[in-house]
Amino acid sequence: MSHRITVIGDGGWGTALALVLNRNGHDVTVWGIDGDYLEEVTERKENFRYLPGVPMPETLNWSANRDAVSASADAFVIAVPSKFYVPTLERFHGLIPTHASVVSVSKGLLEDRRLSDWAGDLLDLSHVAALSGPSHAEEVAREAPTAVTIASQDMDLAQFFQHLFNSPRFRVYTSTDIVGVELGGALKNVIAIAAGISDGLGFGDNTKAALITRGLAETIRLGTAAGGVPETFHGLSGVGDLMVTCGSRHSRNRGVGERLGKGESMADIEASMTMIAEGVFNAKTAHALATHLNVSAPITQEVYRIIYEGKSPAESMEDLLSREPKPEIGGPS
Repeated sequence: MSHRITVIGDGGWGTALALVLNRNGHDVTVWGIDGDYLEEVTERKENFRYLPGVPMPETLNWSANRDAVSASADAFVIAVPSKFYVPTLERFHGLIPTHASVVSVSKGLLEDRRLSDWAGDLLDLSHVAALSGPSHAEEVAREAPTAVTIASQDMDLAQFFQHLFNSPRFRVYTSTDIVGVELGGALKNVIAIAAGISDGLGFGDNTKAALITRGLAETIRLGTAAGGVPETFHGLSGVGDLMVTCGSRHSRNRGVGERLGKGESMADIEASMTMIAEGVFNAKTAHALATHLNVSAPITQEVYRIIYEGKSPAESMEDLLSREPKPEIGGPS
């Protein structure tokens, strides 16, 4: 069955998912705020700013008209960076029908709250699903085999989006642990910055493996304290997403960390980037969440201090390594 779907957000990730839905035979429109840019995308058949080099099909629609894209759709995909999440959804307040099916695919936190919670409040919806997992936009757009998880406390909603997205090259699993799925997707971005810093400092595979492994332990501590299920963090939206974000050449978060490790300032890095690295914004919210829940999160703490307090990456690494030795499992962190 074909559905009319609006993707809110014309960035690389929103565009890649729009392509998945379009290939599955759905009527898809991508909404963005810049009408002039979308007209050029339509003419050139390429989202040249956010997903260069990937041809766009004639059947994929682009629009900056909020009223039109809201009235015509029965399902919505929210693909807006966390930094712009609230102001964007405020623009859609009262436009999206309360019976519509909505999934949030952005990976981040805002003021200690998950993005699907924000979407539910801002759009007056009882349930908003969340999609997460190891899924770089560049690879999804080019149909590299990918697997993700869609979570909702309403399993009917999760299965609805599973059927919409699932294809031979985009395998979708479901979960009722929306807390764990969203937190895994948000917290791994911060750990990926730490992995990149290690690369920038010139350390080797041993160091990165240690950071990723201890970063996973930190993510599980924080995620479960916030209400997630421990097993979720060993799945696609946890360790799977952590692995790809910490190691891939496509990872903006790892790339930001590498540049920090090589001595560039955060201001210069941000000024040079077209797309947002969610981990920069999430380092602050994850640090606040860990503080609020009284959870030990030393890697997150050091990334926060490097980005927001100007601490030297080399000094942060030394401070992490000089912490008192502890048991790996079963003791204090």
